[in-house]
Amino acid sequence: MEQKRKILWEPSSSFRRNSHLSQYMDWLGEEKNLDFGNYQELWKWSVDHISDFWESIIQYFNLSIEGNYSHIVTGEMPNCKWLEGSKVNYAEHLFRRSEDEREAVIFYNEEGQQPSLSWKDLKSKAAAFRSYLISKGVKKGDRVVAYLPNTPEAVIAFIGTSSLGAIWSSCSPDFGVSSVIDRFQQIEPKILITVDGYRYNGKHFDRLNESQAIASQLTTLKEVVVVPYIGGEIPVGMKSWNEVINEEAGELEFDRVEFNDPLWILYSSGTTGIPKAITQSHGGILLEHIKYMSFHNDVKEGEKFFWFTTTGWMMWNYQVGALLSGATIVLYDGSPGFPDLNILWRMADEIGLHHFGTSAPYILACRKRDLDFSDLGLKELRSIGSTGSPLPTEGFEFVYGSIKKDVWLCSMAGGTDVCTAFIGGNPLLPVRCPEIQCIALGVSLRAYDEDGHAITDDLGEMVIEKPMPSMPIYFWNDPGGNRYHASYFEMFPGIWRHGDWIKITEDGSLIIYGRSDATLNRQGIRIGTSEIYSSVRKVSAIEDSVIVNLELEGGKHFMPLFVKISKGAKLDDHIIQKLKSTLREDYTPRHVPDVILEIPDIPYTISGKKLEAPIKKILMGMPISQAANKEAMKNPDAIDYFIENKEDILAMAD
Repeated sequence: MEQKRKILWEPSSSFRRNSHLSQYMDWLGEEKNLDFGNYQELWKWSVDHISDFWESIIQYFNLSIEGNYSHIVTGEMPNCKWLEGSKVNYAEHLFRRSEDEREAVIFYNEEGQQPSLSWKDLKSKAAAFRSYLISKGVKKGDRVVAYLPNTPEAVIAFIGTSSLGAIWSSCSPDFGVSSVIDRFQQIEPKILITVDGYRYNGKHFDRLNESQAIASQLTTLKEVVVVPYIGGEIPVGMKSWNEVINEEAGELEFDRVEFNDPLWILYSSGTTGIPKAITQSHGGILLEHIKYMSFHNDVKEGEKFFWFTTTGWMMWNYQVGALLSGATIVLYDGSPGFPDLNILWRMADEIGLHHFGTSAPYILACRKRDLDFSDLGLKELRSIGSTGSPLPTEGFEFVYGSIKKDVWLCSMAGGTDVCTAFIGGNPLLPVRCPEIQCIALGVSLRAYDEDGHAITDDLGEMVIEKPMPSMPIYFWNDPGGNRYHASYFEMFPGIWRHGDWIKITEDGSLIIYGRSDATLNRQGIRIGTSEIYSSVRKVSAIEDSVIVNLELEGGKHFMPLFVKISKGAKLDDHIIQKLKSTLREDYTPRHVPDVILEIPDIPYTISGKKLEAPIKKILMGMPISQAANKEAMKNPDAIDYFIENKEDILAMAD
């Protein structure tokens, strides 16, 4: 089915003129004598002249980089070095636009708005945590880990840790014990910050037993600090957060470290093995975050920036980057659906939010309930960000029909691997349904066919041809970089293969069709899973779905569609025929599944991605221990259906 390139929003002349991106282009003309007629010309310069582009970022934002460097980048992927010979500290730059009494952090949870933190408060509490770490012998390169909800304490602890040159890593308290141990045990931390419990869907979940179980397996720990969030009693042998933060510490200081020294460690989903410990640098993340926040999110000083996330998703790390722009970050801890799906939008209206970030499934959930927020006003809201999975046409239409007509929808895609977006928003361009506006500056992204040739207006593998500063400096405890190389560089040597299936249009906008490792290769035709889901969502009786294609002996293919039925509905012949006819009309007969089966639930990762590849591996006979790690799932019981019914499902292929 050919997508209609309907324009849903266009920036006004004042919106364009007042954007950071427009001002940067003016600066390039004045200072560098570089004039670009449009964004595409600017993007092409940024990837053809990578060193000049990133040097301009350093100069434009007047970044505090100490020492002399002769080259911006040296070496080839994956062994690049950036600004060798220089020193920097990411956390130092978070306070360059701060004003003592202005709010730095606004915090909401399921009980409503909680006390906020001024910039002065944030700095003094981070200084206290830094002082505590020093008292425990923590130094540059040591690891500090957190098992915390999305609360101000996590931000404070991160800043205190990184100010010292120590390395930060976090998981959210909805992670299971073994999942946390799989992550933290790899990196041998000195300090664990944990929580007595958390709230979700109106219920309290104690986490002290889990915290003790985790700590018992981390043999390198010097101490465990507990944040008293739900009123639990601090166990003997652990230290209360309040004791740490109430200590007098003086001014917050920043130790500058080598540009390529590690800032934090993020993790892959861990659904199919031990999570990869993805390590990113102070300097690389600084360059990337200040570029993307300023030019592609257009975050301005004094604005309020929110992304619904947990500390176990890279969007938590990303949202902290809004402080680089002098913005106030807004944290929400709890369920986005408690007491109902209006809660986050009411919060946005109440505080005058400027930038609202969420996941595509959340937007689609609001649409599924036929909600309408257009009467809220949302007067200050300038942008709505969406990521996590592709936002389909109906998601775009819902935003403009039921949330706000005059808002900039910044659909974006990137990942934990780089803690940013490769493709995303652009304040100079229109929003077309269902496209992502542009490739980000400095990102040499292409779509490749199977032979490694760049293609346009056709489906291909998303690849990055040239280095980006926020690419991992390495995976922790990966001798020789073998695991790192295998993750991105095996298909196309020297070229980063990201694993997404995309189409780039002639004018540089993009559509994502799902993960390429879940691509449905049917009778020689490659089908993106997002195409299937887009059609299935049109059938109101279906709440959710997941599809896989199994390559069987003798060249046979079997493509079952698994559906979760909406409350009160029934999967009967009428619904099955409706699904098939919708898929055939929207796309082709090859998009029609061989069988449609009702299942209790659709399995997801903790970060909200469907587990298509693990389902396929289970059905193809791989042991569950190798196919999927239930501890890394949002709803682990959902995978049991495929384990228990594997033989019956395969029998339908005969």
